[in-house]
Amino acid sequence: MSARITVDVASAIPPYDQIRSQISSLIAVGSLEEGSRLPTVRSLASDLGVAPGTVARAYKELESAGLIESRRRNGTVVTGGARGTHNPADTDTPEVSAAVVHLIQSARRAGLDDDTLMNLVRARLET
Repeated sequence: MSARITVDVASAIPPYDQIRSQISSLIAVGSLEEGSRLPTVRSLASDLGVAPGTVARAYKELESAGLIESRRRNGTVVTGGARGTHNPADTDTPEVSAAVVHLIQSARRAGLDDDTLMNLVRARLET
């Protein structure tokens, strides 16, 4: 899995947030299904060249969002609640969720604030 996750150290987005959003996107598009095991914190940190605390923070936020669960004997796994948290109104799809995540990441890399991004989206929707 770590081959699908990258960290851009030159990005304005903190590394833990890059990891969190990429794992969240993999869950949203179905690349990581319910029950899929994630690498250990140390293993993923080593693969990405970041501190274990960085990966631990990403995992903690994903767990708080209900996307993953840490189990003592089984490691960290994707939970069944993952789809529910991405699709609260039953109107979006994993593909749309992933595209939105990608849009937000791109906007943040470009230094746009949330209001500017929303204004750009509204302007495009009106055309």
